[in-house]
Amino acid sequence: MYSYIARRLAFGALTIVGVSIMVFVVMRILPGDPLVAIFGPEGMTKLTEEQRANFMKDLGLSDPLWVQYFDWVKAILAGNFGRSFFRSENVADMILRRGPLTAEIALLSVLISWVVGIPVAIVSALKPNSLADSAVRFVSILFLAVPGFWIGMLIVLGLLFWFGYRAPMAGAALFVDPIANLQIVIGPAIVLGLGQAAYIARMARSSLLEVIREDYVRTARAKGLNGRLVISLHALPNAMLPVITLSGVLMGLVLAGSIPVERAFGTPGLGFAMFTAVSERDVFVMQNLVFLYAVVFVVLNILVDLAIALLDPRIRYR
Repeated sequence: MYSYIARRLAFGALTIVGVSIMVFVVMRILPGDPLVAIFGPEGMTKLTEEQRANFMKDLGLSDPLWVQYFDWVKAILAGNFGRSFFRSENVADMILRRGPLTAEIALLSVLISWVVGIPVAIVSALKPNSLADSAVRFVSILFLAVPGFWIGMLIVLGLLFWFGYRAPMAGAALFVDPIANLQIVIGPAIVLGLGQAAYIARMARSSLLEVIREDYVRTARAKGLNGRLVISLHALPNAMLPVITLSGVLMGLVLAGSIPVERAFGTPGLGFAMFTAVSERDVFVMQNLVFLYAVVFVVLNILVDLAIALLDPRIRYR
């Protein structure tokens, strides 16, 4: 088990290093001049070559790329994520302030996906090709096809025009004001959770259909065990392994999906901050948030691999 953990951690570390290089290179080859984003086209015409060179030096953009990369890595290891071009806001403070909201949305959306997806999958798997099964497959495909941000905008517009309700725009800590915090995160969590529930339902249905046909399930039924107990004690635990793996991947993808959804709801989380940074071409904020998202995704996948190894000992010896 320890060797398996060591291999997964080493692979994760190498992946993070590769991601950091990729993120840095992509941010540096983006078209356009960062000074144009800061001063605007008209402001750039008023800068002399000397002023422009001084600004590039202050931003650390005049050094060779390899020097910029190692300076960036050293700054991150020291906890320095830089500052926003336009707000003079420390990116680390931004992450600490906005990150909990996005984390709550991700966790709550995964919980909603399980609460909705697993029961639906059980009903669908127990009655394959029935009317209920067809309805479940239709609804799951529908939620897979419809973009989350579009559903989010419909919910926001519906609440606004029909009930005159708008969620609080300012951030609220979970343990300081739980009601306001729930009002902020519940909308994005439901939208993202329903989208994930479609994946969970389809994966759990397919896995259950395979497990139900196994010999040990037939044996349990032949011994007269209640059908519900057969599903809950024998079939479902074994069918959940691929669902757990999928949930870990989906939770990482929620970070990317939260960008348009948080924008639609006006949620002051990291997704909204990323949207703002991209629209303003705030390079340092984009670079550090993209890297943070990638690190979280890698860590989630490592945790899922370790959880699966604990549930299925056969995986440890591969």
